Amino acid sequence: MSNFAKYLIGTVFIAGGLGWAANQLGVSLIWISIGVIIIIGIGIMAAVSKTQQKEKPDANK
Repeated sequence: MSNFAKYLIGTVFIAGGLGWAANQLGVSLIWISIGVIIIIGIGIMAAVSKTQQKEKPDANK
């Protein structure tokens, strides 16, 4: 399993847990949805930045 997939699975678990907790606290469904979308977006950005291949400097220049 790639590191990218691991980041995304972790992000989904975090978003789901926080969404469930917010639901138990009586938060409106629209705000839960907005929060979950934001958390998943941040998770995708973090996964891409952490797993992105670094460019090697060209030694011929």
